[in-house]
Amino acid sequence: MAIIKVKTGGITADAVTDALIADDVVGTEHLTANEVDTAALGADAVTGAQLADDAVNSEHYTDGSVDTAHIADANVTTAKVADDAITAAKINNDIISGSTELATAPADTDEFLVSDAGTLKRIDYSLIKGGGEWTKILHTTASDDANVAFNSTYITSTYQDYKVVFSNVHLGSGQDSKYFMLHLSTDNGSSVTNVDSANRLFKDDDSVSSRAQTNSADFRLHGNEYVGGSGGESISGFIEIFDPSATDTRTHILGRSIANIGDSANAHFHSLLGASTLATTAVNYFKFDWTSGNIASGEFTLYGRKI
Repeated sequence: MAIIKVKTGGITADAVTDALIADDVVGTEHLTANEVDTAALGADAVTGAQLADDAVNSEHYTDGSVDTAHIADANVTTAKVADDAITAAKINNDIISGSTELATAPADTDEFLVSDAGTLKRIDYSLIKGGGEWTKILHTTASDDANVAFNSTYITSTYQDYKVVFSNVHLGSGQDSKYFMLHLSTDNGSSVTNVDSANRLFKDDDSVSSRAQTNSADFRLHGNEYVGGSGGESISGFIEIFDPSATDTRTHILGRSIANIGDSANAHFHSLLGASTLATTAVNYFKFDWTSGNIASGEFTLYGRKI
């Protein structure tokens, strides 16, 4: 059979149809540059394999098209957040309650966040804490305890003077007619230092009594009368200890107390108290206890005063 040769000039425009082209014979060399247009691409035909690495730029993103699902966890860093971009609406209500608790009074250099006429600033606690004379250091609730003590962790030279308020202190179960006392120590409770003390007591029967004791380990906080253990009987009061860290003077103590006493549930008294240590050694430990038995209940609060 003779071979028919068809020259290009013998083919009319648009005469070569898809049916006259063999499958898989048109290579990229037959495509004019930039000739493949959008209409020639099938939907979803361009896959990740057809895209060069790092080829898709932000100019190809539709505005608002990057959703949460396309951001990996923990991928938004501080550098990606514009200055002043975080508003109150973006802060969760647990920003404070969900943070680590500070279980003690703030230190003077602890910082708070405040709004200064609309501008956020930090401020030290020392500049905003209460201007009262005494600073609360520690509170403890007694519950059938042998004693309540404040040791050298709290009794330091940080404060010039100390005050202990004791409230509604009761004798232990089965106890009666005991003395409530304060003991001081210069070695954090290993031993008790002796004091000279005096007490002036005013009873509800209009009688007055005095008690003085020298060089004794026991500083009795209610004179010559016992405190009862019956229902409704207790003792409350306060003790002030002046400059216990000083070594150039004896430590001085003043106080007052009021109590129900053991001879009658209705009998009570009011005591004025005073004492001082015998030596000039610094005191670093205060202990409250009964002559015997436990403290059934009571509230004890330690305060400090700076000069």
